[in-house]
Amino acid sequence: MAAASQDLPADLPVIRVRDLSRHVGERVVLRGWLWNQRGKGRLWFLLLRDGSGIVQCVVKRDAVGDDCFEAARSLTQESSFSVWGEVRADERARGGHELVVEGLTVHQRAEGYPITPKEHGVGFLLDHRHLWIRSRRQAALLRVRHRVAMAMREWLDAQGFVCVDAPIFTPNACEGTSTLFEVDYFGRPAYLSQSGQLYEEAAAMALGRVYSFGPTFRAEKSKTRRHLTEFWMLEPEIAFADLDEVCATAEGMVRHVLREVVDRCEADLADLERDPDDVLAWDRPWPRLRYHDVARQLVAWQEEERYQSEFTPGDDLGAPDETVLGEEYGCPVFVTHWPAEVKAFYMKRDPEDPSLALALDVIAPVAGEIVGGSVREEDEAELRRRIREHDLPEESFEWYLDLRRFGSVPHGGFGIGLERTVSWITGVEHVRECIPFPRTIQRLTP
Repeated sequence: MAAASQDLPADLPVIRVRDLSRHVGERVVLRGWLWNQRGKGRLWFLLLRDGSGIVQCVVKRDAVGDDCFEAARSLTQESSFSVWGEVRADERARGGHELVVEGLTVHQRAEGYPITPKEHGVGFLLDHRHLWIRSRRQAALLRVRHRVAMAMREWLDAQGFVCVDAPIFTPNACEGTSTLFEVDYFGRPAYLSQSGQLYEEAAAMALGRVYSFGPTFRAEKSKTRRHLTEFWMLEPEIAFADLDEVCATAEGMVRHVLREVVDRCEADLADLERDPDDVLAWDRPWPRLRYHDVARQLVAWQEEERYQSEFTPGDDLGAPDETVLGEEYGCPVFVTHWPAEVKAFYMKRDPEDPSLALALDVIAPVAGEIVGGSVREEDEAELRRRIREHDLPEESFEWYLDLRRFGSVPHGGFGIGLERTVSWITGVEHVRECIPFPRTIQRLTP
């Protein structure tokens, strides 16, 4: 008969909740935290979470003895403990399995855990984000985020891409300095990167197909549900690519992500109340629309009073415009051939109409823009002219112009925001829940 603080049995394997199905009928050890508990009389149920899932642990006084039973009953929310016993299959139990307890060791009994089962305001939860991520929904989001990032990289790796890390400190901006965080870099100004793209272009000239994946920073004073000041972005760059290849790469990668999440995150999608069929409905060919056709349609929808927007042809798309596009097509859509004046200096012009840039955005239902990219201008003289036209410091871009002096080739790429992608797939409204510790214009802690 086990005691409450008995040493863990050395002969039993320590496993995680997600692996229970492989150990039915075996005696194992689980380690974790108390998610919830209930019971009466001589029978008590502990719901243990360990980061991989939640399982019911059945504690019977007659089997474990009075000391162990009372130790189990005394556990409080988020107390840490180890427990051991036999794994049994039970369709009625959460996850289809339960542990029949033989013994239990309490590591630390938590007191006054602030996030109780009652309703809490978002501000309170964000103030306690370091604890909020322990909740079932938030933990599910972080596991889905992990799977999305893995699936992106797995697909690119299988296509022959090489991950090349880009610096976070940069001497210049991709698209001007108005939305950059400036820092003092040993007495001279530097910026937190808003994109690794320029460096990935250099890497593509060395390795052919590359990508970077890391944090990026935007000093936009936006308060929308789609904006963060710090977020993670994956940025592929492809030598010898045209617009069609850039689009095909983005679509192939994201559709692979959709399938991987549905295949590998079934329990997490259930915790998020997300129907997998809704996710798989986007795994079909995506329409490719030219900007001028989209603009014409948006104007028509405004005249029909289908939606309200200040959009006029030539503008960038706002949130209402992106939302109505998602509603119309029911899947992500490409918007290509944008007015050059609303796009960045490095984007190649359409040879058939120099007023247009060979640029693309992917507009996803509800989430809005999740991908932005283009073919890059490969001609040195034209690129230099654009740098001057945008009043950018020419000397800071000499290294970038070297890429056009020494073996320049057509090339292109895109960036995809991890948090917006996770928000879209999971149906979570605000991207602040899709990153472990969000940074916004109003929040720098915890």
